[in-house]
Amino acid sequence: MTDSPSPSPNERAGMVAVVGAANAGKSSLINRIMGEKVSIVSPVAQTTRNLVRGIHTEERGQIVFLDTPGVHHQGKKALNKQMNKVARTSTDGTDAVMLVIDRSEAPALEVEGWFQKLCQLPAEDRPTVLVVLNKCDLTQKHEPAIRECFARILGENPDAPEPEWFLTSAQSGEGIDPLLARLFQLMPPGPPLFPEDIVSDFPRKLAIGDVIREKYFMRLHQELPHSIAVWVEHLVETDGQWNVEAHIYVRQNSQKGMVIGNKGRLMKAVRGEAASEIAEIYGVKIKLTLIVKVLKDWDKNFWILRKLGYA
Repeated sequence: MTDSPSPSPNERAGMVAVVGAANAGKSSLINRIMGEKVSIVSPVAQTTRNLVRGIHTEERGQIVFLDTPGVHHQGKKALNKQMNKVARTSTDGTDAVMLVIDRSEAPALEVEGWFQKLCQLPAEDRPTVLVVLNKCDLTQKHEPAIRECFARILGENPDAPEPEWFLTSAQSGEGIDPLLARLFQLMPPGPPLFPEDIVSDFPRKLAIGDVIREKYFMRLHQELPHSIAVWVEHLVETDGQWNVEAHIYVRQNSQKGMVIGNKGRLMKAVRGEAASEIAEIYGVKIKLTLIVKVLKDWDKNFWILRKLGYA
């Protein structure tokens, strides 16, 4: 009996946790690396609610990016608490951690909290930490404060290694190539973890629901988004067309009209935009039906959060 051949040193595969405060640009950065959308984005903080895997495969190997919900220090509701838990435990078992920070903003409590956590990871299984200062195409006046914040926390944890620092812009693509090159260097030799022809293992129904939710986020901005959830109740696939029935959950009756819009115009616009994007993603005609339902305090109900994939 002969030993199995060792993987080629050029064949690398591993996992990278992408963490940070809400609205730092984590999802946009992953979408830029992937070259296509695997996570929804919007100007509203905490758009990402699930841990979404973006799978980047090329000749250098495969990197599985874990796009986590943004941590929010004011997260008191069950949904926010669950999102924070997912984000904080996502570093376990990964080969590297990308802490994404909005360089154009002063360091917030969430940034300081991540510095503390990453400096206190156990030495025996500590992944390499990369601090990614995103939005480098915007103002740089806050970068010294961000670095000083980390230096102070590093001084309180003398056993913690200095992280590697990168400047990127998810908007322009600046700094992406050197970041990706370093990540591949950090991945261990081995075969791909996922089939080479997929870009995400996110369940299809949840992915479709997220596209619909994104369209509402882009239109409602700060008025209502965090009161909305989307559940794909039925997905019937045929060769020529997918029939999708999605339920839009709101927390109270007064929110129902806002989601539908005057004479149904908002819902019609969302339906059209979402159906077009879903059709483009999956390469099939989409017939999309949206139904608004009032589900009182859905964001405090563990079983509903579990159904939606948040718990």
